[in-house]
Amino acid sequence: MERLKSNGGSHVNSAFDSNLGDPPIYEETEFSNNEHRTVRPSVMSAFGHDTLDRVPNIDFYRNAGSVSGHRAVRPSLQELHDVFQKNGAISVPETVTDDGEGSEGTPSDDLESAAPIDVTTGAVKFGWIRGVLVSLYEANWHYFYVHVRCMLNIWGVMLFIRLSWVFGQAGWGLGIVVIALSCVVTTITGLSMSAICTNGVVRGGGAYYLISRSLGPEFGGSIGLIFAFANAVAVAMYVVGFAETVVDLLKEYAHLMVDEMNDIRIIGCITVVLLLGISVAGMEWEAKAQIVLLVILLVAIVNMFVGTGIPATEDKKSKGFFGYNAKIFMENFKPDFRDGETFFSVFAIFFPAATGILAGANISGDLRDPQAAIPKGTLLAIFITGITYLAVALCVAGTVVRDATGNMTDLATPGIPCNGSSVTACELGYNFSSCETEPCKFGLMNNFQGAMLSVSKSALRYHIIKTCISFLQYVLIISLFQVMTMVSGFATLSSALASLVSAPKVFQALCKDNIYKALHFFAKGHGKNNEPIRGYVLTFLISVAFILIGDLNTIAPIISNFFLASYALINFSCFHASYAKSPGWRPAYKYYNMWLSLLGALLCCVVMFVINWWAALLTYGIEILLYIYVTVKKPDVNWGSSTQAVTFVSAVSNALSLSGVEDHVKNFRPQILVLTGSVRARPALLDLAHSFSKNYGLCLSCEVLVGPRSEIMPEMNNGMERNQQWLHKNKRKAFYAAVACDNFREGAETLLQASGLGRMKPNTFMIGFKRNWRTAETDAVQSYVGLLHDAFDFEYGTLVLRMNQGLDVSHLIEEEEEMLKAAKEQQALDNEMMSNGGKTKGLFRKSRHSSQQVLTTRVSVCGPPPPQVAKMNEKLVEASGQFKKKQPKGTIDVWWLFDDGGLTLLLPYILTTRKKWKDCKLRIFIAGQPGRTEIDKQEMRSLLQKFRIKCSDIIVVDDIHIKPRNDNIKKLEDMIEPFRLHEGTKGRDQAAGIQKEYPWKITDAELSSFEEKTHLQVRLNELLQEHSKSANLIVLSLPIARKGTISDFLYMAWLDILTKDLPPTMLVRGNHKSGGKTREKQASLKTREAGHSRKL
Repeated sequence: MERLKSNGGSHVNSAFDSNLGDPPIYEETEFSNNEHRTVRPSVMSAFGHDTLDRVPNIDFYRNAGSVSGHRAVRPSLQELHDVFQKNGAISVPETVTDDGEGSEGTPSDDLESAAPIDVTTGAVKFGWIRGVLVSLYEANWHYFYVHVRCMLNIWGVMLFIRLSWVFGQAGWGLGIVVIALSCVVTTITGLSMSAICTNGVVRGGGAYYLISRSLGPEFGGSIGLIFAFANAVAVAMYVVGFAETVVDLLKEYAHLMVDEMNDIRIIGCITVVLLLGISVAGMEWEAKAQIVLLVILLVAIVNMFVGTGIPATEDKKSKGFFGYNAKIFMENFKPDFRDGETFFSVFAIFFPAATGILAGANISGDLRDPQAAIPKGTLLAIFITGITYLAVALCVAGTVVRDATGNMTDLATPGIPCNGSSVTACELGYNFSSCETEPCKFGLMNNFQGAMLSVSKSALRYHIIKTCISFLQYVLIISLFQVMTMVSGFATLSSALASLVSAPKVFQALCKDNIYKALHFFAKGHGKNNEPIRGYVLTFLISVAFILIGDLNTIAPIISNFFLASYALINFSCFHASYAKSPGWRPAYKYYNMWLSLLGALLCCVVMFVINWWAALLTYGIEILLYIYVTVKKPDVNWGSSTQAVTFVSAVSNALSLSGVEDHVKNFRPQILVLTGSVRARPALLDLAHSFSKNYGLCLSCEVLVGPRSEIMPEMNNGMERNQQWLHKNKRKAFYAAVACDNFREGAETLLQASGLGRMKPNTFMIGFKRNWRTAETDAVQSYVGLLHDAFDFEYGTLVLRMNQGLDVSHLIEEEEEMLKAAKEQQALDNEMMSNGGKTKGLFRKSRHSSQQVLTTRVSVCGPPPPQVAKMNEKLVEASGQFKKKQPKGTIDVWWLFDDGGLTLLLPYILTTRKKWKDCKLRIFIAGQPGRTEIDKQEMRSLLQKFRIKCSDIIVVDDIHIKPRNDNIKKLEDMIEPFRLHEGTKGRDQAAGIQKEYPWKITDAELSSFEEKTHLQVRLNELLQEHSKSANLIVLSLPIARKGTISDFLYMAWLDILTKDLPPTMLVRGNHKSGGKTREKQASLKTREAGHSRKL
């Protein structure tokens, strides 16, 4: 409904009803929470008149799978375009409810379908600082949270354990390269992640969500599972690191409970239980715990910087710490690789420290504004942690020598040279030459006791960072040592807590998408924040298992490679989306480059092999297996991935490339337009067409809907997607196309002329035989025959399939759908009765009587048919599935009577290449002259050899010219009797009048003129009955009726008598083209040849 009224009142819509008063207010009550909401669909305030049109609004762009369950609905084009009805009711709802097929259990959400945050629900949402950094202003708290999580995960134990050893081995020259290279990889990944995050709404799931929505469910589903598992196992690694730090203190004071290994297990399990309690309590408690851990780490870092500036005592000097000294700094510049270490092995040990950049993204569902929080927080965390690592490493490299004994009596003796790595120490009064022959406990090279993240020995335990303690050490050195020894443990504890939260969040998002149906149990959330309690329990069990029985030194490189595989796919996602050039790729974050992202993906892959080549291969192997699994299962999702965009671009590019290449006979393939009606209506016809085109060419399943456009357009639009989905679900490599037209023939002509694109156009027309031509209306028969004429006119190869039982099963499908609908309604009524103690209420109370009446009517309509009809239906159903199953051993009989360009021979050959037809042999039947049987057979055998087509037998039929039996001729005469004019028995005027009134009837003159051709069809049927009665399929040359000469009913009689009482028979007529040249091209060649002759 629409009203048009100018502001000045000079023009008033004639349909406007002034009694309606103000713009209408509508009330929509079908919300999931029974909420009543008033809405105003008009935009009078903007345009000065009332209209159904809406102004642009983000709510119109949410899909039905939105987590809110509601979306705004704009008026449809039909509602705005249809004829205006005065006082007509406006039936456009402002919102619609979710139909239950959305986000929960069905991965149908798109990037724009997230609902606005309802701040009244009490859900806790964080920002980029609290998620990553800390801010003094609450407005920026959500940015800070991302930063905090990333910094805690990146710092971890690396700062206190590995850093000094890395710089001792590589020197600070190559050590800077190690840190810089790690920061390059993480920074590029952060830029790529920022671009993806700002290209639409980001929901929970972190790296899994980013990858799956960019590259599709195959990549996302595979990496999501191993990424969640990696985080779960990482909890065990970090907790074991913390437990080892505690056990070291217990050993020093002789307070071990059982033994060292069992104490680690006991403390690890207790720690995991405590962390689980914090996580289950909610994200708010977890965030507070992270802040406490951050403060402890910051105090330790500041304390270390202060400690390096305090003058060294004799005890410190004996352990390698001399304070800032230029000679020590320059001595530590060059690398000194020992124990088989190389630059790449040292890099492999350091790089896992940089694998925490996704800690903020992994809780994207708990961020207030993930689009802003993740880029800011992650990139700032990378910058700050990189600077911190560099500053700490340079401080240590400028104050500590590589080797020290810790013995204050190892003083340098004047005149005696020092042997060893530290010449500077000798100059400063200490001789550490003994470190050349026996292991020392102190110095840059001697504090790293494990190459894996799980071995979290405190650096202070080995007195590297301990010697850098601030002035507080003078006051209470013992107690301070104990506290600072725990710092590295707290570092691992913060990482463990972040991983314990990340793993269930990512896993819950994966399970919600229902890609792995067996895991959907873990999709359910609890509480106001939708906490994945089940995921927490599963992560807890995995962690405990690896704490108790896992060899973490072996698992650690696999975990690092799992993280790197995620980084590689994030970078590749950004590159792929940019490369696809989809109009939907519009990231708000502009500081990225597609080639830089590709470089980042390649760097991640290289680093995976540098860290551990077998772990990299294992990672790729697992990912490929999961990718294949998801690909085979084909989850019903549509996330608008860049893979779809690239596929579309490639398809268009390939189609354009084909358009510039002329057709060649060697590349000819049947591209079939088959008139099936609905894709389910004629299954045998579709199956046979699909057998011809599968993996070879194009197949279009077409339908013509006849009737007024206004009535049939909704039906056609609703059926387009449904029919295409049916084809996809039933693995039919075909397309569905439909047209709406007032006339069947005109609609079919439209399909014949307009179907396809470029070289991807159908060249073969396939239709079922019209079995009811004798009882059908004259217009229907004329339309059918006219359609065959049209196919010949448009130079299509033409196929007509006949099966004795028929092809159309649409009436059976309709009955089945009616029965299913009736059963569903009955089930709904029964469920309502049971839920209300046998009493209905609400909607069902009002409609129960009418519904039961409808059910009764449907049951009576769909009741069992008579036995004879039921038997016919049973045979029809059996025949409709004949071409779906494997064909038994037998023959495909090819009656190649007329040279049509080879299509009659090519199609049965293609069938023999299919698995379902591989047991069928070709038999070729040709027409021959009496006395030339062997010659004709040899000529055909030679032709088949040139075509490289094998056949089991060649049969020359030399008695086709014999007159058929009289009883068969009588059958034909009885068949056409109702359609004959019999003008010979009537007067001239009477005959002329009848012929004018019934121009479609068969005249005596026509029968006389085509008597031989008519008898030929009868004779061929006799020969077919004699030779091919037991064939699996008969392929027979289709006779052509010259336009304007042979009447439609006589032609239908020919086709009927020719294929009567035979196995499945396909009449074939090629387009008589040779060499792939069209008629226009052949004419052009002849013109050029004639012109060339004239020149000569």
